[in-house]
Amino acid sequence: MSPGRRLADRLILLAAAILMWQLFSIWFGPQWFSTPLKTGSRFFDLLLSGEIFRHTEYTVEEAFLGFLVGGLPAVVLPFALRRSPVLSAVLDPYMVGGYGVPKLALAPLFILWFGIGLESKVALVASVVFFVIFFNTTAGVQAVNIQLVNMARVVGASEADVARHIVWPGAVPYIFAGLRISAPYAIGAAVVGELISSNRGLGYMVQSAAMDFDPAGIFVALIALTIVVVLVNWFIGRLEQKVMRWRPAEMRTAQQAKSVT
Repeated sequence: MSPGRRLADRLILLAAAILMWQLFSIWFGPQWFSTPLKTGSRFFDLLLSGEIFRHTEYTVEEAFLGFLVGGLPAVVLPFALRRSPVLSAVLDPYMVGGYGVPKLALAPLFILWFGIGLESKVALVASVVFFVIFFNTTAGVQAVNIQLVNMARVVGASEADVARHIVWPGAVPYIFAGLRISAPYAIGAAVVGELISSNRGLGYMVQSAAMDFDPAGIFVALIALTIVVVLVNWFIGRLEQKVMRWRPAEMRTAQQAKSVT
């Protein structure tokens, strides 16, 4: 499909979504389902006043810090566990159990431990991001061709050389798949934390608008969140292209699909 055709199809889909939105507002009433025109007008008012930037910046800061706190250990740990299969086997059920715990249930604990400020939201985001990236990175480390590893050891490669030149390049597509999957979750976790306890951020905007029975305000916050998620996904995609420019495009696509499944 050509880029022009792809863009045209996306615009048609967007127009259909806006039309459906308008029909819903007529069917349910603007007091329950704000019209696209009213929402757009409110969005640009908040954009001009700078309020939308203030709340968005706070949410992005929470998500970014939590992404670093949870993501960096999640990338490093599988490489360390690769050299200790016994420790990996011992930790496996605990990692699976930690992944299965509903992170929303941890939010009150984080607020109790870290307060209602930035730290509790960062902790919540980190708890969500860590397991997604960890399991994707682990899958990448385990998927490395063992024959390449054995051949490298035969010619005298050290463990550090094997990790750097064989394991790491093979795991990179899986790491980026984990980043793509976890990025929306990171932003969503930050918003959930703000919904529970905050005085700013996009989650706070949603909560405040809901308390005022203001559907337009809720839709404005949701639009801002959607824009943030799209921009973050675009940035990760561009970063992936730069890091993996040495691989053929067909191989990158196949590897991404395999890592997600």
